[in-house]
Amino acid sequence: MSDKIKKGNEGEALAAQYLIDKGYKLLERNYRFKRSEIDLIVEKNNCLVFVEVKLRTSIAFGYPEEFVSEKKAAKIMEGAEQYIFQTDWRGNIRYDIVAIYKQNGQPEIVHIEDAFC
Repeated sequence: MSDKIKKGNEGEALAAQYLIDKGYKLLERNYRFKRSEIDLIVEKNNCLVFVEVKLRTSIAFGYPEEFVSEKKAAKIMEGAEQYIFQTDWRGNIRYDIVAIYKQNGQPEIVHIEDAFC
């Protein structure tokens, strides 16, 4: 397994646990539709949340959340549309980013609600 995949899995696991601890219910990990991948899909208070997770070990080139491009956001929304249709979701939806910066092995987690729409 490559370092990039390991780092991605680690970030998703940290984000999932963080959200579960905040009262979210984890519905999906790595949901795929065509060329779209959604890292986490969670639900809380009748709100379905599509989460992009970004983990960085250095902020020399910017903060993790700055690496979610408009193109990536559009792909997430495309996948979300399919998931909503597939599950016949009737509640609210939101797109969040969980940005994780690991400094000296310790993760700092920032949850950005309504990051894009």
